[in-house]
Amino acid sequence: MRKSKNDGLSKQRHCAFCVNNVKAIDYKDPSAMRRYLSSYSKIVPRRRSGVCATHQRLLANAIKRARFMAIVPYLTR
Repeated sequence: MRKSKNDGLSKQRHCAFCVNNVKAIDYKDPSAMRRYLSSYSKIVPRRRSGVCATHQRLLANAIKRARFMAIVPYLTR
């Protein structure tokens, strides 16, 4: 029988966008999106960021729009 790393004692994460009742994510605000980008400017996965599936899709689209408009870089290194 395999045991998981944390034996089920993980901290429950709540989506920051759901808690603040955010309906739309603004692509023109790069400071809000920096938290959800890795050091190589890759989009952070849900399991690491703690964002729900609905807001992860909205966030990914906002980041892609910001990249196209040159607000957020495609690559940093």
